[in-house]
Amino acid sequence: MSASGRLTSLDALRGTVMIIMALDHVRDFFHSGAMFQSPLNMATTTPAVFLTRWITHFCAPVFLFTAGMSACLFLANGGRTKAQLSKFLVLRGLWLILLEVFVIRFALYWSWSSNYPVLLITLWALGASMIVLAALIHLPVRFLAALSVAVILLHNLTDRVSASAFGGFAWLWNVLHQPGAVTVAGRVVILGYPLLPLVATMAAGYCAGHLFQSSPQLRQRTLFRLGGVMILAFALLRTLNTYGDPSHWKVQKSMVMTALSYMNCTKQPASLDFLLMTLGPALILLALYDRIGISESNPLLTYGRVPLFYFVVHFFLIHLIQLAATWFRYGSTPFLFLPPPSVQGPRAMFPPGFGYPLWVAWLVWVFVVLAMYPACRWFSKRKAQRRDWWLSYL
Repeated sequence: MSASGRLTSLDALRGTVMIIMALDHVRDFFHSGAMFQSPLNMATTTPAVFLTRWITHFCAPVFLFTAGMSACLFLANGGRTKAQLSKFLVLRGLWLILLEVFVIRFALYWSWSSNYPVLLITLWALGASMIVLAALIHLPVRFLAALSVAVILLHNLTDRVSASAFGGFAWLWNVLHQPGAVTVAGRVVILGYPLLPLVATMAAGYCAGHLFQSSPQLRQRTLFRLGGVMILAFALLRTLNTYGDPSHWKVQKSMVMTALSYMNCTKQPASLDFLLMTLGPALILLALYDRIGISESNPLLTYGRVPLFYFVVHFFLIHLIQLAATWFRYGSTPFLFLPPPSVQGPRAMFPPGFGYPLWVAWLVWVFVVLAMYPACRWFSKRKAQRRDWWLSYL
């Protein structure tokens, strides 16, 4: 625990996934392969491309789980009531959704035109889950923990239920469990992150946050054991290849590719296997950070204490770098200010070889992370020095 009352291990874990997250977003904007195929397509991918995408799978579930833990600590350390926490969660959740719809949309497209779909993805998932959590925190913690685990364990039983079965309410199933596109006021809205397993993940994080009211030894031991059990459960379920993920692994042309198929779990909606695979190691890493202690000068804390600031600004930075690289390579062209095909841009407007090798994306990723550090450090100090109410929403 830092002098400011913040939990350094939690900030460090969040900072770790913030750094990893930028890799996938840079790949989207720069890698030539991202312009026309999925990095997880076992028929066309390579180990390097697959792993560049796969490692970022840890980000979304860790964001949600740590957001739940932070909500618990917000309540425990600030002398606040559950009613105050509920109000904060609803307002912050709505704010995140607005940022997704307007600010992140502009960062992706340089436009709010209806020619491009409205993507309800990361901030939508976090914001909507917070709004639901605002109600769930009023349940007894033991009951909420059991309910959260039950949803995570059992939601894949509904994998074969199609949104079309609900007729006019198909959109509701898209919100809850099946990714899809709906039309709202003449605009295409892509519901990319179904909420059912994600709300359960955030609620489980809220319940797990109570561990930090116990002794360091007890919570570290509990986190290690939970993480280990989740990893073992993933290995068992994935090896059996019958339940836990709608996408079964298959023997591929080589042992390496078969191993990658084994690790290729469904993110949308987050399957049981996916959550076990990602949250298990994350809990062990959290326990390690808690055990070794994190220095206040550690860069992970700088990133982890201003995650929303980092998230929003780094999208603009990546797109600006991509715009500069496009201008340098092609000059002033009709597609200069268009979003690339990998983020819904018109593929026909771009030359066939648009994009760069994977190593270029890695270099840009390193540059982006380093470039974000001074801005994050400045904003982190700003938040620590001031107590303006609006800073808690950033």
